[in-house]
Amino acid sequence: MKNEIKILVVDDEEIMRNLLDKLLSIEGYNILTAVDGQDALEVIAKENVDLVVSDMKMPRMDGFELLKNLRNNYPDIGVVIMTGYGDTYTVKDALLLGADEYLSKPFKRLELLSVVEKAYWRYLSNKSSQQPA
Repeated sequence: MKNEIKILVVDDEEIMRNLLDKLLSIEGYNILTAVDGQDALEVIAKENVDLVVSDMKMPRMDGFELLKNLRNNYPDIGVVIMTGYGDTYTVKDALLLGADEYLSKPFKRLELLSVVEKAYWRYLSNKSSQQPA
């Protein structure tokens, strides 16, 4: 079932993108990557994405702008935001804008997997509640 879940990892740091790609791929998820919010929107326009895991601070289009765009144009996509350790204002703002979950960097593998799974189950719950009876 996990291989049917398409996750878009968005981070301008190549090392972090590759790490997330590897950790989530090992768990069986189908992973796509993007270097920033603008690149992410281009990927989403071509691919059906279930969940986005995005950094907040990126060039061209940051995570806040990406989150706003996703909530306005792709409200069904689950969103996990990543922030630097202790950046509570960023987390609060992102959750108010509609992020499903957050992850503070640096994080442990099990934290990542737990947050992604919670966000995905929330996505499935929201998706099933929107379908007509």
